[in-house]
Amino acid sequence: MTPEGYHESRFVDDPRRDVLWQSLWRYRFSAMVTPDDCVLDLGAGYGSFINTVVARRRIAVDAWEGFPAHLAPGIEHHVGSVTDLGFLDDDTVDFTFASNLFEHLTKEDFATVLATLRAKLSPRGTLTIVQPNFRYAFREYFDDFDHKAIYSHVSLADFLEANSYEVFLTEPRFMPFSVKSRLPVKPIFIRAWLASPVKPAGKQMLVRARPRRF
Repeated sequence: MTPEGYHESRFVDDPRRDVLWQSLWRYRFSAMVTPDDCVLDLGAGYGSFINTVVARRRIAVDAWEGFPAHLAPGIEHHVGSVTDLGFLDDDTVDFTFASNLFEHLTKEDFATVLATLRAKLSPRGTLTIVQPNFRYAFREYFDDFDHKAIYSHVSLADFLEANSYEVFLTEPRFMPFSVKSRLPVKPIFIRAWLASPVKPAGKQMLVRARPRRF
């Protein structure tokens, strides 16, 4: 299967995705990124996250040849596998983001990404992951035919630790499973969701980590 085939079937363009990520940036992720940061978006897709980012330097990577057309002006891009980050200089990336990516990779490829990324992260560099939490999304998890690996918030954190990363934040029920859910995708509801201490419909997790310094 080609990346184009996936984007023509399961992962079609959806304007609700832009609303979601604009709101998440405004109400959550903007507090994690400074204007002087270099931000790297792995598996950028339609660019919904990286297009919202305000930072000194923005870089997007995806294997889909059509993704650069969806990026805002000023965003650097690289068409290729996320396992190959050789085009980046070492010690340059401050904030790496990956949404709904690593469940599409084998564990071997995920480990390769983590090993390669270590050298690219600056001394204050971090990795932020958002993806389905199998513990809460097991019914829908394989509705996406391209899912290759299974993670819960526990196993993902353990995998990161086993690959020399220190996990410093875990939110098991960060967001609903998909914009295709019956929940409204509007900024006011997203803000309320993020502020709520109870998220029974939360099926996507958020995990943040940094390379372990020996």
